[in-house]
Amino acid sequence: MTARSRLGWIPALAALLLASTAGAYDQPAVNLGFTSFLDGIPPAGPGWYFAQYVQYYTADKLPDLPFPGDPELDAWISLTQIIYQHPKVLPTGAQFGLDLILPAAAFDLEADGTPLTAQDGLGDLLVGPYLQWAPVMGKNGPVFVHRLELQTILPTGDYDETRSINPGANVVSFNPYWSATWFITPKWTLSGRFHYLWNAENDDPNTPDPAINDTQAGQAVHANFATEYEVIAKHLRVGLNGYAFRQISDSKANGDCVDGEKEQVVGIGPGALWSFSPNNHLFANVYFEMEAQSRPEGERVNVRYVHHF
Repeated sequence: MTARSRLGWIPALAALLLASTAGAYDQPAVNLGFTSFLDGIPPAGPGWYFAQYVQYYTADKLPDLPFPGDPELDAWISLTQIIYQHPKVLPTGAQFGLDLILPAAAFDLEADGTPLTAQDGLGDLLVGPYLQWAPVMGKNGPVFVHRLELQTILPTGDYDETRSINPGANVVSFNPYWSATWFITPKWTLSGRFHYLWNAENDDPNTPDPAINDTQAGQAVHANFATEYEVIAKHLRVGLNGYAFRQISDSKANGDCVDGEKEQVVGIGPGALWSFSPNNHLFANVYFEMEAQSRPEGERVNVRYVHHF
C-alpha cells in the first residue's frame, strides 16, 4: 500500500506527503507552521480579510522508505485565504465567521533510483465555519481570547493515482481546531492552535498492489504554538514558533488495520510579525524539523500577509 499526498494548510496547513508502504507517509498535509503569533484573535475585528501565504519546504531526510536511494524534496506552497466575520454577537457570546482557503503547490523532486513522482497544481479547498469570542479583558487590556472552527477539506484539487505526490488528496478530511491567545503581559503573549484530524477513504489510491482498492489514513492530532514579545510598540513582535504532529490510530487498507510506524514530527524556530497598520500585517516564520517518523524531515520558511478591509 502506498500513501496519497496533498498540500493543505490549515492551515496547514501544509506538509508534504510521499508514497510508501502502509502506515508510512500516509497522512494528508495539514497546518504545520502556517499560523503562529496572536492566533486566537483576528488582528482588526469583524469584517472581510484577505491573506496570502507562501511557504518553502525542503527535506533531505525521508525515513522509513522501502527502497534504496536518497531522494530530496523541495516544494513551494501558496495558500490564498478569504475570511468573513459577522459583527453580530450570538447568544453564545461569539461572532460567526467563514474561512475559505485555496492551496497550490509546485514540487522539485530528486528521486533517482526510486519510484517517486510528483505533479504540480491546485490543492483541495478548505471550508471552515467558526465562532470567534471577544477578548476577556483585564485592568491592563486583553487577557484571553479564543476561536473554534469546524474545518473540512474537500477533494477539489489535482490528483493522479499514478503520482506519488499530488496537490489534491482525493478524500474528504475533517480537521476542526480550537485556537487561543493568552496575554501574559500587554506585550507578551502565548498562542496555541489544537487540531484533530480524521480522513475518509481514498477509493483510488496510489499503490503498486492491485489487490488494494481503498486506503484510509489513521486519525491524528497536531498543534501550532508560539510566544512573542512586542519590541516596537504597535509595529514589531518577535518570538519563537513551533508545531507538533502525531498519528494516534492505525492506517487501513481495504478496511483492515495495517501495522507500521505512526507518523510524527516536531518543528521549532524563530519568527517575527510586522504591523504596517491596524489593517495590514506581515508574518515571517522559520521551522527546523526533528523527531520525524514515517514522514519527511526538513526545514520550512513561511511568509504570510494579512489585510483587513
